[in-house]
Amino acid sequence: MLAVKAIGGGVVYAVLVLTVGRRLLVWFSGATERAGQITNSLLALTLMLFMLAVWVTDSIGIHAVFGGFLLGIAMPRGFFARELQRQLEPFAVVFLLPMFFTFSGLNTRLDMVNSAQLLLIAGAVIAAACLGKGGACWAAARLNGEDNRTALAVGALMNSRGLMELIIINIGLQKGVIQPALFSIMVLMAIVTTLMTSPVFEWVYGRHARKTGILDTAPAEVLP
Repeated sequence: MLAVKAIGGGVVYAVLVLTVGRRLLVWFSGATERAGQITNSLLALTLMLFMLAVWVTDSIGIHAVFGGFLLGIAMPRGFFARELQRQLEPFAVVFLLPMFFTFSGLNTRLDMVNSAQLLLIAGAVIAAACLGKGGACWAAARLNGEDNRTALAVGALMNSRGLMELIIINIGLQKGVIQPALFSIMVLMAIVTTLMTSPVFEWVYGRHARKTGILDTAPAEVLP
């Protein structure tokens, strides 16, 4: 019944947001363009819709983040979206994003990865992650006609994990799908694959590209 409620409710919610919700948000867009800005009342209504969206998905058994995600998809692009981003991005980036990473850090128990067996599992997870994402992206680039060095650069950049990885494993931890030890291993994998992106990219592509002049306008210290 929980699965039926989550799947059925999720489908109904998605259909309503992408049909009725999208039409309602078009009115928001028109009101913003007429006023030349997002007024305080319109911003308040938008935030109320956001809170309603996350409450609905949470109540039907789907993580709240997907409610906000679908609402963002339904929002019309243009002046309204740019103004909304301009007003909300500083608060989200300066306060909410660091708070989320802090929350993830509080849930991480690296002291639980304290045996040779768990360290071996962590190494296997990291290797599988690199092969599954970096290796697959390298192969896809090669199949599309890229040379080996460019394909390796694509694989190195795509192998990085960050915010989305943490969101998914936090959902898994909250729902009891994964345990704290596995959560910590997955966080370690996300950190390692993210930190290795820059040096691996520099080794397989960056230094050679600068020698040939391809990246002569991109300093090494600002490469991803």
